[in-house]
Order: sequence, then structure tokens, then C-alpha cells
Amino acid sequence: MPSVPDTRRPQLQFPRPLKPGDLIGVTSPSSGVDARMQPRLEVALADLRRRGYDVRVGECMSGDRHVSAPKQQRADELTAMLLDPEIRAVAPPWGGELAIDLLDLVDWDALAAAEPTWLVGYSDMTTVMLPLTLRSGWATLHGANLMDSPYTPPEGLLHWTDVAAANGPVVQRSPGRYRTAAHGDYVGNPGVNTFDLDGEGGWSVLGGGNLEVGGRLIGGCVETLGAISGTPYADVAGFGRDHADDGLVVYLEACDFGAYDVARILHGFRLAGWFDEASAILIGRTPAPASGDFTQHDAVADALGGLDIPVVLDVDCGHVAPFMPLVNGADTRIVVHNGQGEVSQTLA
Repeated sequence: MPSVPDTRRPQLQFPRPLKPGDLIGVTSPSSGVDARMQPRLEVALADLRRRGYDVRVGECMSGDRHVSAPKQQRADELTAMLLDPEIRAVAPPWGGELAIDLLDLVDWDALAAAEPTWLVGYSDMTTVMLPLTLRSGWATLHGANLMDSPYTPPEGLLHWTDVAAANGPVVQRSPGRYRTAAHGDYVGNPGVNTFDLDGEGGWSVLGGGNLEVGGRLIGGCVETLGAISGTPYADVAGFGRDHADDGLVVYLEACDFGAYDVARILHGFRLAGWFDEASAILIGRTPAPASGDFTQHDAVADALGGLDIPVVLDVDCGHVAPFMPLVNGADTRIVVHNGQGEVSQTLA
């Protein structure tokens, strides 16, 4: 029987660094890969092998429906891969819509008792990654999904495999450029591996000024985490209390909700106590639309502007490329100076 979450939080653990020859598992806990995207999947798998890793692809990969398989099968395969001592990282092809239906089927206690494995992804995968950090104590890696892995990071950023392989502090800097298109053309050009960073823009602090602050990192996708923020699977407030001596850095990014919806969800996070111990809040650059003349920046200011906590806008994480890998649970130092951002993460 799957465990029911309670108020206990196990000690935070970090997976062992990846090394050449390690096995990476591929499964789709939410949406699978349809026939049009199979060539891109093959490119992504080949890229991991080129980087020196072995790859095992699971059964839950179908793109025929909105999910890759029935929810119990998806939960079982994900759990099995995470518990398999031979698998050192699990990299889903991408997110989707309904990873939430796994939460009461995963055995979080069994995972808490096991050696941690890297779980990598963003978007709908944060619906599972956040509880894995909060409920089972595993650091998780918010970065590119598998289908984005063939891209070469721009100067200043690291590939997610480099972060997962790190033995010491990980330092990244904002490149000052981003891609204005929503995503690459994986059907017409399945082998694409270079970002077209045609937009210019750095980070900024809401209200102006520079910033240097630190804390334990936690966060994910606004749309998917909004659905679980008031449940035991997303007790960010409790995590913040546990790490009050360190402080908390909460990062959030929106996919496609309008600005009014994002404002409501951010207010919900505030009311749930997510920022009570926060040293800073990072907001990812977003392709999500305005609501009339109410912009996404307006949504952030409306919900978070009165907290007396520094808020950093247009961070390179989430649904706008390039993708800065961020580790949930990492001891993190954030510096913003004249539009240039730097993130230093210690994986311990």
C-alpha cells in the first residue's frame, strides 16, 4: 500500500555524483512521446550515450494519449527506477499535465529509506520532484527535460549532467540572452542542439537595486504546484522552518497561465506560508501572457511586492530557454549586480 504523507521530514540527502558509465533511466511519469517526436527522443538518448552514460528506457513512454500509461503503472515504473541501485538518474522526456495523479500512489517512505537517485526535469515533473524533496528528503534537479538535453548550454550555464556530476560548489551566471520562441522545432529538425538566443535581457530586482543573499533552494512550476500547495505533499512552509537558520530561496516559474491566474496562485503560496522563512524569491522568465494590461511582472508585484523579501525577476529557469539547472535542497548563494545574476550551489 502507498504511504500517506505525515508531518515528518527526513534528513536532506544528495545523490552521489554521476560518473561515466552510470545508468540513466528514462520513463514518462506524465506525457509520453508520440510518433512525430520519436526521432528527437533517439537524438536525446544518443546524446546521453555520447556523454558517457548508459541508458535504460522503460515501458511507460507511449504518446498515444495524454498520459504515457495508466497511473498505477506510471507510479510503479518511476518508483522502481528510483529504487533501482543500478540507476543513478531518472530523466523523463518532458512534463505534461497529470503527474499529480501519482502522488498518492508513490511509496514516499520507501524512497526516504533508500539511497537517493537524481530525478531531473521541470514543468509537470515538479509535481513529483517537490514532494520527493520534501517528503523523502532527496535533492532533485530542476533543469532541462531529456528532450532538451542535446542543447549545448550558453556561456555561464552548465548542462544538467555537469551539475549532477559535480563534487564541489556549482557556480552559474546569467548569459544575458534568451530564446523568444517557445521551443525548438523537434519535428522539422530533430537533431537541433544549438540555442537561438535572439532575445536580450538580464535579471532585475523588483523595486530596483542589487542583491546578495543565500538559503536552501526549493521551488518549481507555478501552474502544477498551485494544485498541491495546500496539501501535505508541498509543505514548503515546514521545510522553511526546518531550515530557518539557513534561510530559504524559493524559485517559481510560469508556463502559460495568464497574469491574473498566476497572481492568484502566488497569493495562495503566500497564504500557505511558503515565504515565511524566505531570504529571497526567484521568478523565472516566462512566455505566459498578460491579462489585458496586467502583466506577469504586475502579477508578481501584486502577490509578493509587499512581503519585504527581495524578489528577482527573469531568472533563466523554466519554460524559456536557456535552462539553468537548480537543485532543490542546495545551499545557495544568489548575487544580482547591474542585471547580471550569479547562482552558487553547494550540494550538501
